[in-house]
Amino acid sequence: MGGPGGPEPEQGSDVPVTSARRRPPPSRISPEALAAQRGGAVEGLAWLGRTPESSASFLYRCVRLLARFVLFVVFRFRVETGGRENLPTGGYLLVAAAHRGWMDPFVVLHAIPATPRAWFLGSGPSTFTSRWRERLIHRLGGLLPVWRGGVGIDQHVASARAVIANGGILVQMPEGTVSGPVGHIGPFRVGWAVIALRTDAPIVPVAIAGTEELYLGRRMESRILPATSARALAGLEPGEPLPAPGSREELDLARRMSDRLAAILGPVVERLHPLTVDPPERPRRLRNRLTGLLLRPGRLDRDG
Repeated sequence: MGGPGGPEPEQGSDVPVTSARRRPPPSRISPEALAAQRGGAVEGLAWLGRTPESSASFLYRCVRLLARFVLFVVFRFRVETGGRENLPTGGYLLVAAAHRGWMDPFVVLHAIPATPRAWFLGSGPSTFTSRWRERLIHRLGGLLPVWRGGVGIDQHVASARAVIANGGILVQMPEGTVSGPVGHIGPFRVGWAVIALRTDAPIVPVAIAGTEELYLGRRMESRILPATSARALAGLEPGEPLPAPGSREELDLARRMSDRLAAILGPVVERLHPLTVDPPERPRRLRNRLTGLLLRPGRLDRDG
């Protein structure tokens, strides 16, 4: 039988035997180039142009039902969630890890009620893969875009304050990328901690496992851990003054918070991961297609 490149040449023919041609992987697309095509990287509230709503609109509820049908009926994904009793009523930060694929936001949304609404600080380049998709997300809500190489953290702090003040949930994934060790968390960036310090809102950690590889019937796990605070993670006493915004002391405190949260979430992710592992003989139908379904070509999302 012939290989992927066509029929094999017969013995004794003059046609040289060559390896099958392989399509080269798509090249990496820089966020800066994508932003330039759009006329600049518009982030956060400046892109949204309105107050982030905390109530679930009719459109949002319809899209949520459709997404659940596709994920849990068509794809037959199974997501087990524990710890819902730890959720506050609203106006808090939700920090989730390990971030390993496009399914992670849907795992978070599966873990929390439809209202108050969740708003994600998410990658603009990864999400806005087409104009129609950007327009839909703008109308639907739920995303406050971030562009690598943007103009700083102040606009994201403003986004967080607007979401929390309106009773919503701001979701952050501190690893900042979907690449990382399977069954373990990767290094945390400190932007989420700076936002937590400046908003002083409750922090709800969420552990996620099983999203690094997707196929029909894939099992995933999430656990909602008890709420904490920036002061508790930083080891500050109640009433102790916070460092000045933008200071070296604030950055040092943010690093301390990241290390502490990683120490809390890491062991939980490691305990959850074995619950998502199927035996080798189990069919993994549509694995390649589903794993990369909503990721931009060129592995943009998997850069550190």
